[in-house]
Amino acid sequence: MMAIFAIVLVVALAGGYMWLRSYLHSEAFRKFLAAELGDAANVEAVFGPFRWDGLAVQTEGVDAEGEELVSFIHAERIATEIGFGGVSRGVWEIKATRIHKLEVGLDFTGETEEELEEKDVAGDEERKAHEKGWVPKDVEMESLEISDFSLMAMTKEGPVAATGMRVLLEPASGKKSYKISVDGGDLKTSVGWLPPLAIETLNGRYGDGDVFITEAEVSAWSEGRITGAGEWSAESEIYSFEGQAKGLKCDEILDETWARKLQGDVEAVFSVNNLSGEFAASGNLTLSNGVLTAMPVLDILAAYADTRRFRTIPLSEAHTDWRYSDRVTYLTNLVVASDGLLRLEGDVTVRGDTIDGRLRLGVVPGLLANLPGAETHVFKPGERGMLWTSVHITGTLDDPEEDLSERLIIAAGFRILEGLPEGADKVVEITKSVLGDNPEEVIERGEKIIKEGEKVIDDASGIIKGLLGD
Repeated sequence: MMAIFAIVLVVALAGGYMWLRSYLHSEAFRKFLAAELGDAANVEAVFGPFRWDGLAVQTEGVDAEGEELVSFIHAERIATEIGFGGVSRGVWEIKATRIHKLEVGLDFTGETEEELEEKDVAGDEERKAHEKGWVPKDVEMESLEISDFSLMAMTKEGPVAATGMRVLLEPASGKKSYKISVDGGDLKTSVGWLPPLAIETLNGRYGDGDVFITEAEVSAWSEGRITGAGEWSAESEIYSFEGQAKGLKCDEILDETWARKLQGDVEAVFSVNNLSGEFAASGNLTLSNGVLTAMPVLDILAAYADTRRFRTIPLSEAHTDWRYSDRVTYLTNLVVASDGLLRLEGDVTVRGDTIDGRLRLGVVPGLLANLPGAETHVFKPGERGMLWTSVHITGTLDDPEEDLSERLIIAAGFRILEGLPEGADKVVEITKSVLGDNPEEVIERGEKIIKEGEKVIDDASGIIKGLLGD
């Protein structure tokens, strides 16, 4: 009896094995895999013909198109092996899978929640059609190796593309969880000043539709290194990434105009996310070994003070907090300083090409002694033992404007008038009574008043013009 039972069991197992093999080689199984891919990525997928060798299978590729997050999938030369070990659990085991080339397109420009809900209902009906019968209805992948992986994403800020990556996925703890390892590749963004980034390493984990990047390092420009970590949820499409950048050079990251004005090494910490629904970034930037040249405000001081110390300034301190949102860049807590010379503090806002900055400029006493009135009418004593004044920066990044020079001109005029003999006291009295304490009125009305002093005022005007080099 036992012998008969054993024979029946062997025959049954053999028959089941042969049936399963027959099913694997059928068109139904190929359509089942296409449906599984479609279910996972919300796409319409079509596999090329399968070529079987026992339980090993190859196909020239798969193509899929979607209208949600995944816009397309294109794979070439896929090879894998099917295992029966999970049949009792209702799972097809996909052994070590190798893909020669895989391209995936993502679209983050968004659809309405109503549209997504309607498509989910349609997807549920399609899934039910594949749940008939006793054959496994799920797929369990053991590992995946991709020789050439490219990811193209369309975001509200523009296209982002990561190409030429070598990817390895291996099982991790948890159902359908995998460890991710990426080696090599290039990353291109829609940020105009940012060059292609070379991906050195990227390690992370995938599970339940979420991607966690535990370690990432990319290189940029000649010596730049950017490292960080972050996460992304496929369900909510929310992402966040934090990191730091080192080894950046001003002449590499700034445009030609500003590269001539500022030199040095840049380090930054940053955070990027779309927690508010839109792309946003913030962080802190520090400049070391900095040298500042050809800045309008400093050129004015150099010319008026008759000193070249303001022409080229080695920086002892340069840093700022920064934030980018809604296509506007905000620089706050900005500090640019040179020991024994000057200190610039304040906030700057950049909208497109326009600039608006409210700053405080401090200089050490005595530097402006050659400019009459500067250290009494424009600059006032303050902290750090320096003389301070306000500066309003406007205009564009390529052609910034400042309001300091006009105040220095008027201050020089006042100081000269105060030192003139015979009738100058009356002129000064008239001038001050008309101008009051409003420095804006000085700019508009100073010249007219000076001209009313007849010959004495004409002489003063000549002296002022001589100082200005007109």
